[in-house]
Amino acid sequence: MSDAEKTCAGEENGAANAGALGFSAEECAAASESMAHLDAVLAQLIGPDGCPWDKEQSPHSLGDYLAEETFELIDAIRRNDVRNVREELGDILFLLFFVARLYAQQTGDRLFLAHAMRDAADKMVRRHPHVFSGETFATRDDLLKAWERIKQAEKAREEDGRPAEKKDAVFASLPAGLPPLLKAYRIHSKAARAGFTWEEDDDVAQQFESEWLEWLDADSFGNQEEKEKEFGDMLFTLVELGRRKGLKANAALELTNIKFLRRFAQMEALAKERGRNFSELELTEKDALWNEVKERERRTE
Repeated sequence: MSDAEKTCAGEENGAANAGALGFSAEECAAASESMAHLDAVLAQLIGPDGCPWDKEQSPHSLGDYLAEETFELIDAIRRNDVRNVREELGDILFLLFFVARLYAQQTGDRLFLAHAMRDAADKMVRRHPHVFSGETFATRDDLLKAWERIKQAEKAREEDGRPAEKKDAVFASLPAGLPPLLKAYRIHSKAARAGFTWEEDDDVAQQFESEWLEWLDADSFGNQEEKEKEFGDMLFTLVELGRRKGLKANAALELTNIKFLRRFAQMEALAKERGRNFSELELTEKDALWNEVKERERRTE
C-alpha cells in the first residue's frame, strides 16, 4: 500500500475522521485510488526507465514550478474558471507529491507525505482550541490573538520537541518572500494582534490623508528617493485601511487588473470590428471605446 493510500485509507482512525468531515466511503475510496495512481505515475517518471528531466529534479528546483502553478490556480479561482481550477489543483498536487517523494528518499521516511498531512491536521487542532478543546473567546480579536500565541509557542520548539532558541518576536513567522502587498497586509494583521495599531478606523483614514499630502509634497519638491518613500508609506497605510474593512489589497488589486485587461481586450475587439487599428486611434477615440465597453458591462450586470 502506498503512502497516499495509507493516508486516505484511514490508518490511525483516518477513515473515521473522513466520515466526520462529510466524506462518504465512496468518495474516500475514489480519493485513495486517485492518489495511489498519481503516486504510481510519479514513481515511474523518476524510476530507472523514467524521464531524464524528472529524474534530475530536486525539491529546490521544483520550488519555482510550485510557485508558478500556485499563481495559476489563484488566477483561475479569481476568474471563477472551475475547469482550470480543477486542472491547476491537479498540477499542484502532482508537484506536492513530487516534493514529498524526493524528501522521502532523502530522509528515509517512506511515510513523509502521510506524516506531513498528519502534522497539518494536528496543527489545526492545536490552533483551534475553541473547536476541539471547548475553550471560549469573548471576541474574534481574542481568538486571533490566541492563534498568534499558539503559533509563537510552536515556533519556539524544534521539530524533535527539544527547546529551541526562543522565537517569540511578533514577526518571527513572517515569510520573507511574500509579495509586498500581501506582506504589508500580514504585517498590519500581526501588529494589530500585538495591540500596535490605530484605535479607530477613522484614525487610519486620517493617517492615509496625511500620507497622501506628504506624497503630493514629495512629488512636487522631493527627489526620487523621497517620492518612493512617501509613495510606499501611503500604500502601506492604504493596505491597513482595506484590512479593517475586510479587504485584502493584493486580491482587490488583482480583481482590478483582471477588469482592466478584460475591458482593454473588448476595446481592441471593437476597434478591429470597425476596421481600425487600436494603437493608431486618438486618445479621445480610445476613451469613447472604453466608455462604450463600460456601458455594455453595466447593462449586462
